Amino acid sequence: MKIAVAMSGGVDSSAAAAILKEQGHELVGFTMQLWNQRRGLTVDEHGEPLPSRCCSLDDVYDARRVAEELGFPFYVLNLERDFERDVVEPFVASYLNGETPIPCVACNSRLKFASLDRLAASLGCDHVATGHYARVEFDEAENRYKLLRGKNLQKDQSYFLWELTQAQLSRSLFPLGLMSKTEARTAARAKGLAVADKAESQEICFVPDGDYAGFIDRYLEAEGQKEREPGTGEIVNTRGERLGTHGGIHRYTVGQRRGLGISNERPLYVVQINSTKNRVVVGTEEKLLRNEFKASGVNWISFDTPSEPLRAEVRVRYRHNPAHATITVLDGARAHIVFDEPQRAITPGQATVFYRGDEVLGGGWIER
Repeated sequence: MKIAVAMSGGVDSSAAAAILKEQGHELVGFTMQLWNQRRGLTVDEHGEPLPSRCCSLDDVYDARRVAEELGFPFYVLNLERDFERDVVEPFVASYLNGETPIPCVACNSRLKFASLDRLAASLGCDHVATGHYARVEFDEAENRYKLLRGKNLQKDQSYFLWELTQAQLSRSLFPLGLMSKTEARTAARAKGLAVADKAESQEICFVPDGDYAGFIDRYLEAEGQKEREPGTGEIVNTRGERLGTHGGIHRYTVGQRRGLGISNERPLYVVQINSTKNRVVVGTEEKLLRNEFKASGVNWISFDTPSEPLRAEVRVRYRHNPAHATITVLDGARAHIVFDEPQRAITPGQATVFYRGDEVLGGGWIER
């Protein structure tokens, strides 16, 4: 087959390309230039832009070198404008709205897969391949493509792919779906690829230092939108009693304990962020427990929108162990999720994903 391969410059996408090449497929490599690191929105103590281990110019160079080593054509796509519009701006807006966003989901489905799909079709490619640790299978009985967790549950990345459509899944290949990270590195070493021992990227690519609030402050200033920056406000307990002052709601997230600047006989955690009143609400750990929430933007993968409540295992963040719940469909691509047992720190803005064993049934966005 002729396959378009997404090349990040890391070991995973490089190993995926090596495996497909070994299988005899014709490959075309693509790297996406998503963010201009030289904009200086994330800097070190000397004011120099911080390098990222994802989507940097070094990664573009590494991806090109892998394509040359494996012997297939390679192209760089400049998607900086699309990335800022579809990923960065919603990320900033979500924090200003008192949420904690996860931009990698939107980046995968709405930008990377969508762009690669269009390019693959224009070049006559049969499929699009990435280095995600996930699986896709076709169910002939139901005439649907199913998204499954990667066999290595410690590396499983199905959580980030729940927005993929049937059309996108029909063209998707995940060569690492049955592998561990060690096996992926071994596959890269077997081809003598220089990136085989490259360090893994963990951070959000456009905020390499993890200082989201600092990034938002600098972004708003650079865009001439300082008036959108949240001002100081009250920190209150769950009874509405004032305990202190915060420096902007975008500096807090549900479940946060450190950096509150207030003392109490028992540890306090952020339990709610009220953007309307510009308040941060704190409480004891048990106040973080909730047994229900609603989700919007729900996408069903395993079937069309169900007409009856269904049972599933539900995750409310990437590292959350799926917990048993009942899901009831609401109008407008929404759903009501009720857990059997209360869960900790269900955070607005995060993705929720519904599983049945290894199968991804669908997912959505946790509402405020």
